[in-house]
This record gives sequence, C-alpha cells and structure tokens, in this order.
Amino acid sequence: MAKRSTKDAMKTRMRILASAVELFYKKGYEHTTFTDIAQRLKMTKGAVYWHFESKESLLRTIVEEALCCFGKVIGDVSGERLSFRVISAKMVDRAVEIVQDPRETQLMVLLKKRIPWNHASLQDYREELVRRDVGCVAAFRAAVENDISEGRVRKDADPNKIAAAAFALWDSLVDAEINKFLNCDLRETLECAYDAIWKSITV
Repeated sequence: MAKRSTKDAMKTRMRILASAVELFYKKGYEHTTFTDIAQRLKMTKGAVYWHFESKESLLRTIVEEALCCFGKVIGDVSGERLSFRVISAKMVDRAVEIVQDPRETQLMVLLKKRIPWNHASLQDYREELVRRDVGCVAAFRAAVENDISEGRVRKDADPNKIAAAAFALWDSLVDAEINKFLNCDLRETLECAYDAIWKSITV
C-alpha cells in the first residue's frame, strides 16, 4: 500500500509541475498563484503546498529538472572526447528537439521570458545559479578549455568569450525559430555557425 501511495504522490507532484509550467507560461510567474494551480488540477491549495512549500520552490524544481535534462543531453563526455565539436553537435540536436516539441518550446519560453529573474525574491536563486556555473555556457567553456589542452584549439583562444558567443548564437536562433522569424533551416544554420567558430579558433 505504501508503494502505491508513494507512486501516487509522485504522479501528483508531476501533475503540479506540469500545471505550473503551463500557467507560468500563460500568465507569467508573478501573476500565477497556488490557488490557480490547485483550481486547474481540481485540488485544494493545501494539497499543492504539501508537495511544494512555496512558488519559488516550485520554480526551483522546474529549473533543476531542466538542468538535469540538459545534463542528460550532454551525456558522459569526458577526456579527449570533450570538445567544442562534440558539444556543439549535441546542442544542435537539442535545438531541433526543443522547436519540434510544444512542451519543450513552452518551457524554454517560460524560463527566458516569463520569469522575472531580476526580481528581489529570485535574487538568491539567480546568484546561486551563477555561482554553480552550470548549463550550456559552462559546457561550451569546458569543451574549449579541453580543446586547448589537447592542442586542437589555439592557446590564445578565450574559452569564456567563445562559450558566450556559442550559446548566444544557439539561443537567438532557437528563439527566432520559435517566433517564426527564421527563414532558413535551424539545424543547417547552427551547424554553419559552429563550423565558422571552429575554423576561427583551431590551430
């Protein structure tokens, strides 16, 4: 019986998260309440609080799961295999997945445009994310650093600038595709952009 209860609790938790993503996306983080989430699921507000102590804890869970998903995309890439070419190929695949899956698209738009990251209530978490240095930029930077140490990339290349540029390209092109402003193939355009970066930094 306990196993069933645990399983049911996990299902409820997942339903709450899915509902929160949709409501944060549609109404914005600031304008969504636990009451909204509970009503949408035909639950009591107390039941939502039982799983998540605050709206910030809900948001943290959404972000952490997104980071976990990104970690799975990168996979076990280490040693000599950790390279800008490897990471960029995985990021191209991820971009295509996001624009083809409505839920993934919704999540990306939510995290980029519906969360007031400059709000005082989110300052501590924002600073924590910066300190932890996780995500796309960190993966690109580690890859370039490894390419330099393995002699594939020029020693005077700046991993921080390259990583920031590589992510900015990815982010802007995915955003353009989501908003139907990209008049060329997303995969081919990203591959072309990353090829240009690679050629500019290789020995």
